[in-house]
Amino acid sequence: MYIEQAYKGLKDSWRYIVGVIFIFIGWQAVGMIPLFLGMMSKTLSGEPPPLSVPEMVTSFGPNLFLLLMLLSFAIGLVFIFLTVKLLHKQSITALTTSRKKIDWKRVFFGFFTWAIITIIMVGLDIYSSPENYEWNFNLQPFLILLVISLALIPLQTSFEEYLFRGYLMQGIGLASKNRWLPLVFTSVVFGLMHILNPEVEKLGYGIMVYYIGTGFLLGILALMDEGLELSLGFHASNNLVTALLVTADWTAFQTESVYRDISEPELGWDVFIPVLVVYPILLYIFAKMYNWTNWKEKLTGKVLSEEAFLINEAK
Repeated sequence: MYIEQAYKGLKDSWRYIVGVIFIFIGWQAVGMIPLFLGMMSKTLSGEPPPLSVPEMVTSFGPNLFLLLMLLSFAIGLVFIFLTVKLLHKQSITALTTSRKKIDWKRVFFGFFTWAIITIIMVGLDIYSSPENYEWNFNLQPFLILLVISLALIPLQTSFEEYLFRGYLMQGIGLASKNRWLPLVFTSVVFGLMHILNPEVEKLGYGIMVYYIGTGFLLGILALMDEGLELSLGFHASNNLVTALLVTADWTAFQTESVYRDISEPELGWDVFIPVLVVYPILLYIFAKMYNWTNWKEKLTGKVLSEEAFLINEAK
């Protein structure tokens, strides 16, 4: 009963509207202050201010730009927690899971399962198409990247999970009294949030199938497992391993990674294979691991009333 955990706090609709506005301001206004100050410092030093992502990467360097970009998500995560604690009087545990406490074993299982799969897929691609990659490893910049990534990428991915699969999933679920609407809405909006990524400009809107499909995977994980633990682990693993392993000139994460993809990007079946093949296999692994049942009810059924939830909690 993950969505019903919102009953453990103040759940008025206006609170969710105010909360979303507050979180957005924290993320996009307060969170962008470090990047804005960096741009101002370039201007004051006589350099033209970098305005696009490629210009910022060139001007600041990949590591500093990554740091400034990720700080906005870390600050946004703080604003989510402030909203939940102060506006809704809900615990972070209730926002995270239906269990009595956060199951960190699930977080790490989700993380390492997807990390192993990602490393295998990237390794096979490098082995089969070595001409598409060049060795990019440089120890000192990589170590700086490693520190930044370990410290901030989990906060960036946690911001997205707590916003979409947490705050919005619970709020929309209570308002709609069903599970399918928050699943569909948060998955589509999560995908659309990436529409300004350089990958979309380079590959076209077909890449949105991957982003929206990933949103559905994360939403299904949250609803079937009755908590965010697996989603938090998967998402952190996906971004962290990718940032450390492979970069390209046309991706959102341009990092001092081990390899650089130098191929000419094109929209092919490799974009759809994760959504159509790998994600179902991953769901099967998690379902077997955690004995998931009653898929239809958990993904499309009704949300319990507050009275029914309280009776169930008292048992």
